[in-house]
Amino acid sequence: MSRVCELTGKGRQIGHNVSHANNKTKRTFLPNLQAVTLMSEALGRSVRLKVSTHGLRSVEHVGGLDNWLLKSSDSDLSLRARRLKRDVAKKVSEAAAA
Repeated sequence: MSRVCELTGKGRQIGHNVSHANNKTKRTFLPNLQAVTLMSEALGRSVRLKVSTHGLRSVEHVGGLDNWLLKSSDSDLSLRARRLKRDVAKKVSEAAAA
């Protein structure tokens, strides 16, 4: 599994280690990924995702996983998150119709 946040799409970046003599060697900067369990209120179950700490703060700021999924674009989300978004949207539309 690649080291990419499933909610924000944040992945690795490439840069240089720079020595005192200004020698440059390639290196990678990895996102701070955490395996977290987030609760989906619309689905009534918990979901385990690999999320960056920045993405986790953003999800909490927006008001939860369901709100984050409905507001985010599909291009940033992983395949699992897109499926989850589809299920949440379906449940929310069913609840609004009833």
